[in-house]
Amino acid sequence: MQLSNKIDRRVLKERMSHNTEERTVISFYKYHPIKNPRLFRDHIYIEWDSLKVLGRIYVAHEGINAQLSVPNNLLDAFNKKMDEISFLEGIRRNYAVENKNNAFIKLKIIAKDKIVADGIEDPNFDISKSGKHLDSKDFNKFLEQEKVLLLDMRNHYESEVGHFENAVLPDVDTFREQLPKLVALYGDRKEDPIGMYCTGGIRCEKASAYFLHHGFKNVSQLNGGVIKYANDVKKGKIKSKFIGKNFVFDERLGEKITDDVIANCHQCGSVADTHTNCLNEACHLLFIQCKECNEKFNGCCSDKCVTIYQLPIDEQKKLRAGIDKGRQVFKKGRTQKLPFGK
Repeated sequence: MQLSNKIDRRVLKERMSHNTEERTVISFYKYHPIKNPRLFRDHIYIEWDSLKVLGRIYVAHEGINAQLSVPNNLLDAFNKKMDEISFLEGIRRNYAVENKNNAFIKLKIIAKDKIVADGIEDPNFDISKSGKHLDSKDFNKFLEQEKVLLLDMRNHYESEVGHFENAVLPDVDTFREQLPKLVALYGDRKEDPIGMYCTGGIRCEKASAYFLHHGFKNVSQLNGGVIKYANDVKKGKIKSKFIGKNFVFDERLGEKITDDVIANCHQCGSVADTHTNCLNEACHLLFIQCKECNEKFNGCCSDKCVTIYQLPIDEQKKLRAGIDKGRQVFKKGRTQKLPFGK
């Protein structure tokens, strides 16, 4: 049985653009020992593929991290299958604020070393000893304290389009770079209340445990991350202290939480907060592009990429033969392609 989808990405995107089936976008994670990640990976691939699940799921010895979408008419069946797995029974699901049917185009489940790359090698580090979990309402109250240090545990390209008021926004490209940098930077504030947040909560589990491991005394985290917070804002349960858009790791690349647009186009500098990937598949750079520049550059990040994108498909394939770009992320202040991306 084929346990992966090898159909060309462009074909899958075209198919999805014509699919009118309503889907629900869900994310969840669980730190839990998995003895044989590859076997578990194959098991859930078979189960979830039969329910037409699409998404990106990471499985490792330390647990599971999932972002996926399910057809609405199969959502109950999917939740039932989830609950049949003992350590996933009753787990919190984060439901997207903006459901789009094209959030994912295929099912991709990968067995990895870790579900979150952290760079932590200390054998005494214990992920189970994480910070206090605060719901959205309590998190808002927590932020009203004096001397609160609020840390955005996401990367720069995420916080650039949206973040909590008065949060520290580290200029980092990776989570593994962020952890030691913040601990060293705020080592003199180990007695102060530390608050942290991320997209869905998974990075804060490690980050809060890492801070406690390094002697910080009062560490709290936003339970369910910005996704759960956004749902509570939408339902009118709380007033948003988050401004702008929440970056998400699927084809949508963001969910609006407030109407504030706090970022700028990386090509012309005008107000914009729409992330896109350069349409030149040999580049595939993730960056912010306004509507006008999208039209001017044909969805590409530079004139050079426009030229390549306009070549016949066969010629484009020859140029990128043997190159796997994956998700190339705009690196803040370190690119010549984007004049305003600094």
